Amino acid sequence: MRAMRAYALGEPLTLSDVPEPTPGPGEALLRVHACGVNFADTLMVAGKYQEKPPVPLTPGMEICGTVAALGPGADGVAVGQRVASFVGHGGFAEFLAVPAARCVPVPAAMPDEHVAGFLVAYGTSHVALAHRAHLRPGERLVVLGASGGVGLTAVELGKLMGATVIAVARGAEKLAVAREAGADHVIDADEDIRAGVKALGGADVLYDPVGGDQFDAAFRACNREARILPLGFASGAVPAIPANIVMVKDMTVLGLYWGGYVSRHPKLLADSLGALFAWYARGRLRPRVSHVLPLEEANAALDLLRTRAATGKVVVRIA
Repeated sequence: MRAMRAYALGEPLTLSDVPEPTPGPGEALLRVHACGVNFADTLMVAGKYQEKPPVPLTPGMEICGTVAALGPGADGVAVGQRVASFVGHGGFAEFLAVPAARCVPVPAAMPDEHVAGFLVAYGTSHVALAHRAHLRPGERLVVLGASGGVGLTAVELGKLMGATVIAVARGAEKLAVAREAGADHVIDADEDIRAGVKALGGADVLYDPVGGDQFDAAFRACNREARILPLGFASGAVPAIPANIVMVKDMTVLGLYWGGYVSRHPKLLADSLGALFAWYARGRLRPRVSHVLPLEEANAALDLLRTRAATGKVVVRIA
């Protein structure tokens, strides 16, 4: 089978012929149709992610595929069924063996590209806003990186949950994308974020996949008892959160590593994804996939995220 693999960290991926996997006990062999691309993939192939699989490494964290075969004792899915799965890595390949328990049936009318880019972005935002921050109707939600893969879903879900959404992104095109997703107000990242957020009433919940200077500015526009969600550091700078301000303003900082919930809190994830797929089936969610590239152009797909050229999700189409 074909796969895009990293043979050395920090080097471009190489299109390779590798053996097709055989499903082991409890596993399903998936014929991969499409794989969502995440900023974490760029970190993983550079050796900078919190999980460091050995090389040769096939990136790709979330996939849409059809069950091609089942290993001994695998149940819950059937051969021929189309599913989504969070796999951690290995998705840039034509076949992948995954635990059958991690396969989630998807709506029949949902395109492969929507499925492939759905789990991480929507799952992260839903667990962050609903489970960690307990976002309430009428609260002001500030979303940094609001036109990116996860940020855009936070805008969309925040609006669905009844919040007033303040989206921060860079440039008129990206701000227009955030408005289309439901943002009530937009602030250009090159403007004074602190002043802009304070003028709109301050932040009750701060959703941050960016870090760096944007976090510092938005943090200082947070209201008393605000909840802070540091979810990633696309800027490359991990912020130092001033504990004295957290104390004086009775704020709460809430970490979230969504991938860790796969093994530690599987029921919570299953319930979250069930709600999200139900919203999708009712037309309440509209995933934005800005780029779909073939497997052999996976390096270009990763570059779209490194250079922040994408709005919404980037997907690699495999079959």
